[in-house]
Amino acid sequence: AILADPQVIPDAINRLQQIEVEKLLASNREAIETPFAGAWTGAEDADVVLVEFFDYNCPYCRQSIADVDRLMREDPKLKVVFRDLPVLGPDSERFARASLSAAEQGRYRRFYADVFAGQGGLTQERLIRHVRAAGLDEAKVASDLGSKAIAAEVQKNLDLGRALGLTGTPSYVVGNRILSGAVGYDELKKAVAEARAAKA
Repeated sequence: AILADPQVIPDAINRLQQIEVEKLLASNREAIETPFAGAWTGAEDADVVLVEFFDYNCPYCRQSIADVDRLMREDPKLKVVFRDLPVLGPDSERFARASLSAAEQGRYRRFYADVFAGQGGLTQERLIRHVRAAGLDEAKVASDLGSKAIAAEVQKNLDLGRALGLTGTPSYVVGNRILSGAVGYDELKKAVAEARAAKA
């Protein structure tokens, strides 16, 4: 049978890999899909959750914002959970901590949008500018940069990323699929549709 159809072997390997991914996602589902404070957007009673792992220093994450925003506009039953995954150095981590402070202050999306709309490196001066533009409490942000709870959330995201075998940003988890890279609107929409169909 294998000689007659050699494609059987790669198909079997792919299926085994998918089974392992599904097990991994099932065992980590709550940790993946439960947002930190206000680090989410969309429908509170969503039937599908799309989780985005990103780094503020990642140009591909910036490029993908329009795709996720379009999905959100078109799909009233979708929830997007944001997971700060600062893998591109200490500046990324500082912005991730400020981002989580914004989540606690109910201004996550304002901070997120403002940072990605900005230009240049993730400098301290830029951070202050974005904190002010998002209307954050500067004293709280300063305190949160050294907060153990915020540091623990960053570490949790990094641990989840490692557990899921994420190789970079952006990465997405939706249903039983992990998508790596700036996969584009069509691929994200397809994954959401598959996740919804699997629940039906």
